[in-house]
Amino acid sequence: MEDQVPELRNVDCIRMYVPDIEAGLLFYRYCLGHQLIWRTEDSVGLRMPDSETEIVLHTTKRQPPEIDIKVQSADDAVKRIREAGGKIIKPPFDIRIGRCAVVQDPWGNEFVVLDISKGLLVTDSEGNVIGNAPPKA
Repeated sequence: MEDQVPELRNVDCIRMYVPDIEAGLLFYRYCLGHQLIWRTEDSVGLRMPDSETEIVLHTTKRQPPEIDIKVQSADDAVKRIREAGGKIIKPPFDIRIGRCAVVQDPWGNEFVVLDISKGLLVTDSEGNVIGNAPPKA
């Protein structure tokens, strides 16, 4: 077992609900100093300076904070997690940058696995999302 390649690569983001994007930006960007990476109508991504992890603020549905973990392939990760004794809460589905699934470890800890098979977001000079970069081979 020790020679297996780790499935979970790194923390992609910590996703948090805010009732208003501008109020969330005021707190996290202007008061706490996090740089805007990208924005859409109902969410924004902010840079955490000492890692690749983003703070993602969203207004779509009030829910507890969510941890999203990057994997090579969401579909493969789900299979491996299930085989190891975990549960699939929401099977793989398409998202803007790739594929995503909600899983649970054998002790009930829920988290999201996602891949970037469609490529990272491309933004204009204001941070507005205008497309996707080609995925890395």
